[in-house]
Amino acid sequence: MPTRQGAIRLFRLAGVDVFLHWSWFLVAMFEISGGTSRYSSRTWNALEYLALFFIVMLHEFGHSLACRQVGGTANQIVLWPLGGVAYVNPPQRPGATLWSIAAGPLVNAVLLPILSGLGMLGRATGWSAANPNAHLLLRNIWFIDLGLLLFNILPLYPLDGGQILRSLLWFIMGRARSLMTATIIGLIGVSGFIALAVWTHSVWLGVLSAYLLMNCWGGLQHARALLRFSRLPRREGFACPACRTSPPIGEFWKCGACGQSFDTFASQAVCPHCSTRFEVTRCLDCGSPHAITEWATSVLVPVRL
Repeated sequence: MPTRQGAIRLFRLAGVDVFLHWSWFLVAMFEISGGTSRYSSRTWNALEYLALFFIVMLHEFGHSLACRQVGGTANQIVLWPLGGVAYVNPPQRPGATLWSIAAGPLVNAVLLPILSGLGMLGRATGWSAANPNAHLLLRNIWFIDLGLLLFNILPLYPLDGGQILRSLLWFIMGRARSLMTATIIGLIGVSGFIALAVWTHSVWLGVLSAYLLMNCWGGLQHARALLRFSRLPRREGFACPACRTSPPIGEFWKCGACGQSFDTFASQAVCPHCSTRFEVTRCLDCGSPHAITEWATSVLVPVRL
């Protein structure tokens, strides 16, 4: 996944920092100057590529703003040659995750009728005939947006379609098994992409296949870890106020002061190694922080340290 390392910070909008990876410029130069131009000048090629950049950015902002709407964290977007990545962390609930992911393709779906309306207006007023390059640009932008929409909703993890599928399965199968199912389906789909890349001798399909394969494999390992975590014994008398899940028994919390691991519920949010008291305890299942007193479902018994 691209990170802000090696990326240029472009601007900050609505609390989201937008970064552009340096490799984007190399691909832009190749795409603008390399292929056969369908326009009367290369300037229109550049405008078409900038339009792709703008559509991808809107798509990622759809993810970020939807994530914030459901109470999640989203403050960074990185754009690179394979598209863009919005670093979103929605609450670990299927509904919140579904909306955070689906909002991206929804932006592309909303753009389609807008672009279609502009095209029909241009033909009706004679603007399209008087400005053939601009009309061709608008037409190509429409196809770019449609292509991005169709590609992103493919049910292949980690594409939006694969993550939407995972979120829907989450309602039925739970967090771990839904992720495992989505990644297995993704691996099957990636094998098709690899075969197509070999058959067509496409470097871009090969790079895309490698990207999908690495993310599917990482998702599969994460799903296995979640399954192991779900089988841990749970502590009675406590439950997360957000997801109502009891915390696991064991030293799974790390003290920010001394770095030692400890069981925060056995010591009432006080590190037994350095006596640092923590105001909130983060749920390992959904990630939400709450005061230790908010977790209690029964009377707390004082612990002498």
